Amino acid sequence: MSTATLSPAPAATGADADDTRIGLRANLRHLGALTRRNLMRIKADPESMLDALLIPVIMIVLFVYVFGGAMAGDQHTYMQYMVPGLLGTTGLNLAMALGTGLNTDFQTGVMDRFRTLPIGRSAVLLSKMIAETLRAVVAFAVLIGFSMVLGMDIDGGPLKLLAAVGLSLVFGSSLMWVSMLLGMSLRSAQAVQGMSMLVMMPLQFGSSIFAKPTSMPGWLEAFTRHNPLSALADACRALINDQPVGNSVLTVLIWSVAITVVTAPLAVARFRKRT
Repeated sequence: MSTATLSPAPAATGADADDTRIGLRANLRHLGALTRRNLMRIKADPESMLDALLIPVIMIVLFVYVFGGAMAGDQHTYMQYMVPGLLGTTGLNLAMALGTGLNTDFQTGVMDRFRTLPIGRSAVLLSKMIAETLRAVVAFAVLIGFSMVLGMDIDGGPLKLLAAVGLSLVFGSSLMWVSMLLGMSLRSAQAVQGMSMLVMMPLQFGSSIFAKPTSMPGWLEAFTRHNPLSALADACRALINDQPVGNSVLTVLIWSVAITVVTAPLAVARFRKRT
């Protein structure tokens, strides 16, 4: 009578890792390790922080001192109008940069290495979002600090200022899913950058960040009033200048949830397909 020899099943890795149950503690450990990796990459390449540090300064100087007098009559009035809106556009710029970095990771083989490790797949995407959120916090600090040095008033006080920053981070986090989806769907980092510009330009300049919608043609005013960046700019402006917020905060939160609900599953599905 013959006997069958049983050998232990190989440990699940890569694509099979999703078939095993990874505990919450292990997922958090993986998330922490990958977040630390992303932050160490920034430390090793400090030039990658230049956009977060310099773009807010350049935007303030160019728009306040070039267009401020023509748009509002004086630079200080325009600063109080425009700078709160820059919280939204700064978050948008940084969120869209995330897709380029993710695309580069696929091109350089980093994701192939992750595929061989028994780690939670969600940790890979979430760690990138956390690192990018920390970059956004630094950019917001530079933006607000530099504006205050130039004379901007925070009439709403520190709590409303923090509320404006938090609202910008919430909306920026929803856009990170869009950026990651682009990064995993397009073939090259250059294509991701080009598509990101096509997304960012209409949203930024077709909004109430830089000018009041009432000064625009009817068709553009209609687009501007339905643009989520307009709602974010209006909300941040009202909070910082201690004005009534109306429905703008609720509108931003609804947009943030809607964008996340639509794009997050698509990004996760695309990530599973590629890994």
